[in-house]
Amino acid sequence: MESSLLSICFVTLICSIDLATSKDAAVETVSKHGYLSVDGPNLVNQFGEKVQLKGMALYWSIWKPQYWNAETVAAIHDTCHSNVVRASMGVDTFDGGYLTDPDGQTQLVETVIEAAIENDIYVIVDWHEEHAEDHLEEAKAFFAAISKKYGGYPHIMYETFNEPLDVSWSEDLKPYHEEIIKTIRVNDPNNVIIVGTPTWSQRVDLAAEDPITDQKNIMYTLHFYAGSHRQWLRDLAQGAIDKGLPIFITEYGTDNVDPNAVVDEAESRLWWDWLDENNLSYANWAICDVDEASAALIADTPTDQVCQDDYLTLSGQLVVNQNKS
Repeated sequence: MESSLLSICFVTLICSIDLATSKDAAVETVSKHGYLSVDGPNLVNQFGEKVQLKGMALYWSIWKPQYWNAETVAAIHDTCHSNVVRASMGVDTFDGGYLTDPDGQTQLVETVIEAAIENDIYVIVDWHEEHAEDHLEEAKAFFAAISKKYGGYPHIMYETFNEPLDVSWSEDLKPYHEEIIKTIRVNDPNNVIIVGTPTWSQRVDLAAEDPITDQKNIMYTLHFYAGSHRQWLRDLAQGAIDKGLPIFITEYGTDNVDPNAVVDEAESRLWWDWLDENNLSYANWAICDVDEASAALIADTPTDQVCQDDYLTLSGQLVVNQNKS
């Protein structure tokens, strides 16, 4: 009898664990969860169950295009233990971004999308710049083309503006996002759209005070770098969540905003605990081999060794382990 009671208690304990926060992301794929949608503050799957995405962001397409290929995306799923990849397409730069090379940049994005579909993972199509409010028509043209070609796939998510600067949410950003949302919805009425928030996508509290209405499946971007953005930002974001705002962390780093900083493992773990407690999805910055503490790969990592143990930085090791848990 005592043994039976212990067994029952053990099963009860296991069943009480939120499995969405205790599974290897590599097995939580599109074929399992299907089309995603937003229910209150939660991302949910085709069955209405909470789902959590954990994965990797590709570095700026203009600076590390060698990782924008099918081989890397396969490794992001298989070896980085991810169920989402973020395609961070450079837009407004002097180095060949979308504004100067729309065909070339679009081709890189499409390569990643098709590889994500092949590898059964989700993909965030990211308009990666800080002045998108100045490039509304170009953004509309890009998202119209992408949504027309891929909007019928459950794999696709759209990120309309990477990191707005210190601009007004209600006067500048919200109208911009609403225009892009309308453009996407012509072709894709259902897939999730993630919208950037003021001050490098930190001020989700401002969006919570004046959210986008009359639209479904909209989420709001939160970015953090663990060494710089600490409890104060978690508190601010928790307040927005408590008001019902659905948040997606499309970019985070284990270091601070200084690219030459060191990894802050303790603060990163505090963030991961908070993210998992709130069942928030997140993508790590970034799959690259640059000389930055947040880079997941050591220098000169070949594409066929992405996320292999011998080629991971300290940050990469921590992130891959987190994606497994």
